[in-house]
Amino acid sequence: MKAQILYNVNDICYEDTQDPVLREGQVLVKVHAAGICGSDIPRIYVNGTYHFPTIPGHEFSGEVVDTFEGEDKDLCGKRVGIFPLIPCMECSQCRQGHYEMCKHYDYLGSRSDGGFAEYVAVPKWNLIELPDSVTYEQAAMLEPMAVAVHAIRKAFELKGNGFSQKVFDEGAKESGEFPDYFKIAVTGLGTIGLFIVMFLKNIGFENVYAIGNKNFQKETALNLGISEDKYYDYKSVSDSILNSFDLVFEVAGRNETINFSLVLAAPSGSVCFVGNPESDISFAKDVYWMILRKQLSITGIWNSSFTRQENDDWHYVLDQLSKGAIHPENLITHRFSLDKLQDGLELMHTKKENYIKVMSTFP
Repeated sequence: MKAQILYNVNDICYEDTQDPVLREGQVLVKVHAAGICGSDIPRIYVNGTYHFPTIPGHEFSGEVVDTFEGEDKDLCGKRVGIFPLIPCMECSQCRQGHYEMCKHYDYLGSRSDGGFAEYVAVPKWNLIELPDSVTYEQAAMLEPMAVAVHAIRKAFELKGNGFSQKVFDEGAKESGEFPDYFKIAVTGLGTIGLFIVMFLKNIGFENVYAIGNKNFQKETALNLGISEDKYYDYKSVSDSILNSFDLVFEVAGRNETINFSLVLAAPSGSVCFVGNPESDISFAKDVYWMILRKQLSITGIWNSSFTRQENDDWHYVLDQLSKGAIHPENLITHRFSLDKLQDGLELMHTKKENYIKVMSTFP
């Protein structure tokens, strides 16, 4: 098969390699679409990964074309999305069903070969079957969308509201669980930040503010339903909205925006840290005082909930996709074939063009 193989830092090659050899419990997935995650860029160009060679890519979807020794043949032909984290099933978190916090996890695209290839060996436990109404490109974005939903759910746990089925079914306003004045800010409008905006608006929250630093981010936020008066450039935020948000999502992972998120929060507000840190994080003394004096609640999120149950993050996202309630494909700005995927990686690495989601599509 053909694959993009990472041999060392900044050394990725498109070439022939052996087809995956299936082990018990695995199926062979023919990849039809794979997204480039922001975390792929430092993995490929700066930090490297857990071993070399490795085939990167953890946001992908495809079709099951073979199974281990002929078992589970009914899976062949199924269109599937893939949860990339492979839990050990033995640690304390796994025994509680918190697989995203597994102590000894494997991971497709970093610890094991991933989706920048024609074929991938995937544990059948990690599959989520796709309805015909969901495209492969949409399904290749299940992972970042599930991360966004996981952040929303975790953040609302801080408010004591939970994230009940009533809110899912009826919407934020109709459920009666959130007052009209409830204000939410999302700072950092990369893919995950924009997906958080998308789901908050889809759920029915009206007072959602988006804070970015690029004109194309503003255009995208407006297209997702953010009103003109609720978008702010990070460098020119009005003093009138400081200390005013009941809930703040920090999705940039930069020291200055992490500090700024605490300034945005209202007394008794909540802050959810979502963005992967770009460097060490430190708080100025007066900002730390804000945590104390405003009695802020702070949480972080990691990955997403995949339990194979209908109430997990992945099944919620898939349900919204199948209903046509969300349209993540509108965030795809660039498409590349597998052999040209390095052009997409380079685009994101150098930031020579504006982009949101860069996608590789396969025949």
